[in-house]
Amino acid sequence: MWCPLAGGGSAFYARRFAHETAMHRADAALALGLGYTLEPDFAADGIDEWMELGCMPFHFEVHPWMRELLAPGRTIGLHATDTDGHWLLDLTGDVIAWRRADWRAAAEVRAPVTDLLLTICRRRPVAGLDIIGDAKLVDFWLDRVPFG
Repeated sequence: MWCPLAGGGSAFYARRFAHETAMHRADAALALGLGYTLEPDFAADGIDEWMELGCMPFHFEVHPWMRELLAPGRTIGLHATDTDGHWLLDLTGDVIAWRRADWRAAAEVRAPVTDLLLTICRRRPVAGLDIIGDAKLVDFWLDRVPFG
């Protein structure tokens, strides 16, 4: 079975569609003005999956404007305030890199893990989240990454 990630196969699709379904549930809840939260480990895995897929180098071929993200000093930290989840986006190289890490970054976003996931998936605005550092970099990043 073809898969965009090595070793993915049917496990990739089960994970992908579990997270896709969670976002459709979020769409329905948010359209009705209801709150929406996910189990924290599942939401954290959703962020991991988003990073794995959204940071793939082939995106530069399909969305050349993503290259505008790459520059010295550009790092973004995502910090879950309700779990021990931390992610670091490194935009300083030739490709977008990420890792689970609690390091200082040029811009840091702090929020409950479900809110972080909903923000990167374009289901909630970044406004209202706790941003430390370069807030314009966060907006620029979210504007340039089409996966959501």
